[in-house]
Amino acid sequence: MKNILLASLITAGALVTAGCALPAAPGTAGAALDDAALTTRVKARFAEDADINAMGLRITASQGTVQLAGFAASEAERARAGQIARGVPDVKDVRNDIVVAAAVR
Repeated sequence: MKNILLASLITAGALVTAGCALPAAPGTAGAALDDAALTTRVKARFAEDADINAMGLRITASQGTVQLAGFAASEAERARAGQIARGVPDVKDVRNDIVVAAAVR
């Protein structure tokens, strides 16, 4: 139930912030909105995946590069998070800084 609510909120946020059709120049308000929309889309994908503990991860984006940080319960979860992020439209690169910690879940 929590994941469905989280996914709904994130998806709504993505729809609201997805109005930027053209990439904005770095350092502008448009670029910040593009980064926020990209971050929201990645978070929404994580919330939809039952194998990812989305609440244990931090996702940031800057100029198409997504950085993943936080803790995963296994190497498989860490790798899956990177794979999901790479599959999101407009993601140019992924920095997967997620640390595997066996006692996360």
